[in-house]
Amino acid sequence: MTPHQLKRRQFLKAAGLGAAATAIAKPAVAQTNPAIRWRLTSSFPKSLDTLYGAIETIARFVAESTDNQFQISTFAAGEIVPGLQALDAVSNGTVEACHTASYYYFGKDPTFALFCAVPFGLNTRQQNAWFYDGDGMKLMNEFGKKFNVYSLVAGNTGCQMGGWFRKEIKEVADINGLKFRIGGFAGLTIQKLGGVPQQIAGGDIYPALERGTIDAAEWVGPYDDEKLGFSKVAKYYYYPGWWEGATANHLMINLAKWNELPKRYQSIIAGAAAYANSEEMAKYDARNPAALRKLIASGTELRAFSQPIMEAALKASNEVNAETAAVNADFKKVLESMQAFRNEEYFWWQVAEYGYDTFMIRSRSHA
Repeated sequence: MTPHQLKRRQFLKAAGLGAAATAIAKPAVAQTNPAIRWRLTSSFPKSLDTLYGAIETIARFVAESTDNQFQISTFAAGEIVPGLQALDAVSNGTVEACHTASYYYFGKDPTFALFCAVPFGLNTRQQNAWFYDGDGMKLMNEFGKKFNVYSLVAGNTGCQMGGWFRKEIKEVADINGLKFRIGGFAGLTIQKLGGVPQQIAGGDIYPALERGTIDAAEWVGPYDDEKLGFSKVAKYYYYPGWWEGATANHLMINLAKWNELPKRYQSIIAGAAAYANSEEMAKYDARNPAALRKLIASGTELRAFSQPIMEAALKASNEVNAETAAVNADFKKVLESMQAFRNEEYFWWQVAEYGYDTFMIRSRSHA
């Protein structure tokens, strides 16, 4: 042994860094980065790259942040369970997580709708503010314990369109008897207006509209709607989607599985979901203008809901909210939080955001 090797051996021995210490180091690393495999089911088809893409983003961020130790396999609606059964699959442990729109489950409890979209609710930025800096996520996760889920905000569509109609809707009476595919809780307001709401998963809407099983359908907005081909089977495209001033998507995780995760992994998932939340909204904002121009160029008739229809819808919505709050304490608690937040937000909105946007819209031909 050379003098150099001898010195190095004496140094390692003195520092306690011999072979035994090296053997201890490996399990310590493995403990902070355990190998975990999850399955995540979407409520959406792969063809809707905006919505399905959110879980691909989440899975990629989680894998890269953990040197592929934490891997999440992603599945489209129907591959493990149908899109509208995603929550059940998470709640009962069939899968560890899902990406979905919580208003699909208003039949289990209408409170679910308040965390996603309800008629005349929050706009997108207001909704994110309520979730991140108000009581939104705290309320959702208190409520979610009843269903064994932990939720993180993981996407938003922004304000949606009012949908595709085979005939013009000029007055409130035109809604009477209308078979209308509409997501979630808003169907109760359509019912009060005389319509017949239908809840149909995204991939099944086109054939129903084509066959005349339904008279009208709403989904999201121009980018997704153009992909789904609705303009081929319905001519009139209405706005705004007053039932979805913003629509939040959530990453819902089995509560026991969430609690089992190391804190480091929980933080990584939370960060990935937050990025997906911004990315999904950015995709819609970037892609909707060109898609809308394309639809109009192909013959789509763009129409605004009339003021009387908007006012009748607001009145009907307020009645539904009051009736539901009277018999559901959870709904009442969350509704009051959301509405108080909305009203305060609009006090600010009318000062700066609304003033700026309305001026710029009027002036954009000169810019």
